Amino acid sequence: MVRNHVISLADIPDVDLYRIVERGKEFASGAWSRETLAGAVVGIYFKATSTRTRTAFSSAALRLGARLITYGPHDLQLNTGETTQDTGRVLGGMLDVLVARTAGSVAELRALAAQDGMAVVNAMGAQEHPTQALTDLTAMAGHFGDPAGRKVLYLGEGNNTAAALALALPRYPGTELHLRTPAGYGVDPEIMVRAKEFAAAHGSTVTERHDTFELPQGVDVVYTTRWQTTGTSKADADWREDFVPFRVDEAVMRSSPDAVFMHDLPAHRGDEVTAAVLDGPRSIAFTQAEAKMHSAAAVLEWSLGAL
Repeated sequence: MVRNHVISLADIPDVDLYRIVERGKEFASGAWSRETLAGAVVGIYFKATSTRTRTAFSSAALRLGARLITYGPHDLQLNTGETTQDTGRVLGGMLDVLVARTAGSVAELRALAAQDGMAVVNAMGAQEHPTQALTDLTAMAGHFGDPAGRKVLYLGEGNNTAAALALALPRYPGTELHLRTPAGYGVDPEIMVRAKEFAAAHGSTVTERHDTFELPQGVDVVYTTRWQTTGTSKADADWREDFVPFRVDEAVMRSSPDAVFMHDLPAHRGDEVTAAVLDGPRSIAFTQAEAKMHSAAAVLEWSLGAL
């Protein structure tokens, strides 16, 4: 079998990014008739908590005919000092795919991928959450027909979700990504450099500001994430004061009357978003959550050359 890793979206060619999103859209339309992963063994290794991502990849693998082996945070010999690279070599002789949420660095995922036996899927690391951005694009494709030309306003921390979105959306021609992040909590500068390179190559734009003055009008999507990212903490005890102006409320949504609201979930109503917005008629956050399973199926197919 082919082994394609999904560690950083920057590694994935445009044509494959588009294929994964389009295949996810097909799954959302009910294309589950073929067990394209029959005989494959998929490992699910989660060191950090997960509701959507773990369930999405597990459900998708089973629906596609694969078998699962699951590992909790204390199950592998990584906890007793075995190196990440040795663990990858061992698992690579037994698994076809390892879906891993380490909440660690990209380098840690690349160490797991330093073998020829299995594909490695980054199900969320400290720097990037690539499968979330693929989900987001799948949800946009399902709602709008095509992410190309869409205008997105992202409000909140420049976390791994924002980083992945910045590496993915600009590769669709004519898109605009407006990142509004609190000062000191922006997207990693190296990722922004790469995102701007993608944007320049595709006639798109990516901008970041650290205020909420003069928000762009008439956007297609307003997006936020919870303020406290999984597995992280903030050094400043008063950090919430910096985040309050970035809350998505009814006033933000009124500035773009045709926009839909997206959130990667879990949400904290009253913090990053009001209940009226999250649970309102313009929210597609829970459709977006279901799209994670459709996108996961496409990722698994691509990782094993079945797409």
